[in-house]
Amino acid sequence: MGSNNMGAKVAILGGGVAGMSAAHELAERGFDVEVFERQPLCGGKARSIPVLPALGDHGGKRTQALAVKYWREYSAARPGASALRPWVPGEHGFRFFPSFYRHIIDTMQRIPYGNGTVAGNMSNTSQVLMARYDQPGIVTTASFPRTLEGVRLTLNNFLQLISGQFGVPPNEIAFFASRIWQIISSCEERRINEYEKTGWWQFIGADERSEGYQKLLGHGITRSLVAAQAQKASTRTIGDIFLQLLLGIADPATPTSDRLLAGPTNEVWLLPWLEHLRSMGVVYHFETTVRSIACSTGMIRGVTIETLDGATREIYADHYIAAMPVERLAPMITPPMVACDARLGNIPQLAPNVDWMNGIQFYLAREVPIVHGHAIYLDSPWALTSVSQKQFWPDVNLESFGDGKTRGIISVDISDWITPGFNGKCAWDCTRREISEEVWNQLKRSLNVEGREVLRDSDLHYWYLDPDIAADPKRRHKFDDVEPLLVNLIDSWRLRPDAVTSIPNFFLASDYVQTYTDLATMEGANEAARRAVNGILERSGSNASPCRLWKLHEPELFAPIRCHDRQRWQAGLPWDDAGLNTALAALDAVQQVLPLSPRLRIVQKS
Repeated sequence: MGSNNMGAKVAILGGGVAGMSAAHELAERGFDVEVFERQPLCGGKARSIPVLPALGDHGGKRTQALAVKYWREYSAARPGASALRPWVPGEHGFRFFPSFYRHIIDTMQRIPYGNGTVAGNMSNTSQVLMARYDQPGIVTTASFPRTLEGVRLTLNNFLQLISGQFGVPPNEIAFFASRIWQIISSCEERRINEYEKTGWWQFIGADERSEGYQKLLGHGITRSLVAAQAQKASTRTIGDIFLQLLLGIADPATPTSDRLLAGPTNEVWLLPWLEHLRSMGVVYHFETTVRSIACSTGMIRGVTIETLDGATREIYADHYIAAMPVERLAPMITPPMVACDARLGNIPQLAPNVDWMNGIQFYLAREVPIVHGHAIYLDSPWALTSVSQKQFWPDVNLESFGDGKTRGIISVDISDWITPGFNGKCAWDCTRREISEEVWNQLKRSLNVEGREVLRDSDLHYWYLDPDIAADPKRRHKFDDVEPLLVNLIDSWRLRPDAVTSIPNFFLASDYVQTYTDLATMEGANEAARRAVNGILERSGSNASPCRLWKLHEPELFAPIRCHDRQRWQAGLPWDDAGLNTALAALDAVQQVLPLSPRLRIVQKS
């Protein structure tokens, strides 16, 4: 890429996915880039974490220093570091890549790996399990059916839904479908100005409907997937993302609506990425904490950092990108910064809009696939979801990790930390061991049904809880989450700043800024980074090509319907289903002439 920015320096504050994405785009365009990361590992919440069973390491502080020591030795020894791998991979939770992710995939396609790129290090899922307590779960497809068996499975799942096997009456399924249709047929202006201010629970009328409806379509879609609370989550956010997931399943051109990494995150993605960044001249500073940001006369004048030995120093650059999570940046927003850009003053107000979604791994003495994709535990009070990792890691020999006894890994996300479990305790009131025992019991009750023993206590070799769940004596509860996840609460879009601030040399790259993705994900972080880089390119007068941005996909076939609703919105009229009959009739006529894919077909509502 052409550039006239040789020598222009950019300091990136934070080395997670957003910081690495910004560094990648800037380095390709000739900028001098330095990254300052608090952790000893790159990738933020996406990173793998070394687990040391021989030391009794379950994620607590006691053995983390030794784990980090092993990690430093391993990282320094790459490549050919197999002799320095006494650890097994731990994760904050499983990495998954829905089919609507485009920004992060585009970046991965530019990270070399062997004879290809890290984008090739993915495995397609084919199924989703919706598990229930003490009764069989329902397995549904994660992709458009291409075989008779796939069609049979999809039809069977639909019939089970409408026959009430989930405890959801057919009329409630029909009502929910009408809500989804309303989102599809609503213009963007109505979504931002109306649905953004409406809770998902209210929009789908959950209070007036059955317990099964609330579990499956209220809590199941929100808290289990994006750590959001259905009563507080914005309809705009949940509706848009749910629509993307549906389109991914319904698209016959998409192999699957969901992909997982084909190995531990560091091995198949983050370490190759770090090596590539360094090969382009990016300087990475680990275990370096940003303490303050100095702003005067309308510009950022420097940043104070603290290194591992406690020493502080000032760093200076032509441009600064804050790629830190919202709760870490909030205390650094000063009155001079707000005086330059009033929207920066919203960041402290936005910072409390975070929730806990953290991972626990169970290392098994045998492989237990469970399902070829995600398992969602609908009855779990702790809103569990899981993936059986080994089936998606075809080239990973787990026997070469740790003590060689691990044959399978179940990676579980815990999304509800405030509801009592079987033991009568909320997750954040439990000890680490109590959390592991409670999660294991909730999994067993959901999977060991009708006489089948999917999970056996004798199979559990080891467990590891995300070390971000850290003891905090200052809190009423036992733990604090030092890396929580932003959740999009009702009417919070207006609080979210742009990636390009009114301070000429200050930019934001994190998942809380306004993006098309509109969700705290790797995709949202990557898009925010691209927006920040584009701001630097514009303000520096660069002749380099800007980073590409993609809107969420919505079939063009629905454009006339959304246009009709836009006219109603501009006239101050509500969304009107009956008013769409003319547009639907026109679309139906088009379908009779054009060979449209099943993804785009519309069935007239009765």
